[in-house]
Amino acid sequence: MTILLPLVLGYLFGSIPFGLVITRAAGLGDIRAIGSGNIGATNVLRTGRKDLALATLILDGGKGAIAVIIAYGLGWRPEVAGAAAFLGHCYPVWLGFKGGKGVATFIGTVFALHFPAGIFAGATWLAVAFIGRYSSLSALFAASATPFVMFAMGKPFYALAALFMTLLIFIRHRTNIARLLSGEEPKIGADKKTAEAGA
Repeated sequence: MTILLPLVLGYLFGSIPFGLVITRAAGLGDIRAIGSGNIGATNVLRTGRKDLALATLILDGGKGAIAVIIAYGLGWRPEVAGAAAFLGHCYPVWLGFKGGKGVATFIGTVFALHFPAGIFAGATWLAVAFIGRYSSLSALFAASATPFVMFAMGKPFYALAALFMTLLIFIRHRTNIARLLSGEEPKIGADKKTAEAGA
């Protein structure tokens, strides 16, 4: 039960499509009809509402963190709850299993599981973004390194959860990877037309 319950709780909590809910509540319609069709903060930003994008970022990261914290408090496996919340964000049952790419939820989950690893993941994202100016590349670097960092910090089960999330991040970013390899991926701050197919 310490595995099944956090699995169910985490998945259902992670499945809440905050980006879609927030933009609809603001009268902007269905966020899936614009830009990349994604429900995450990057696509919400394409509405021109930075406040809504920030709220989506915080809530998407928060749902992973909260799932972990609840599991901690109830004596369940927190890494199961966090990984399940991430899975729910990427493949929400309410949206026909078509969700976001999971970067914010990944970082929020890692922060809650092991704060130093969360600092590392966030710092890696920022450093790669500053140097390369690619949001997707930053996510791939941060996600790839985190499982190794968690393992080195003596958290093997957390590292396995992070590895699971990393694999899904690569799957969810497969079109971004193709554009990176072809030199067609839009950089951070690119004009709206260039970024239409972005993360």
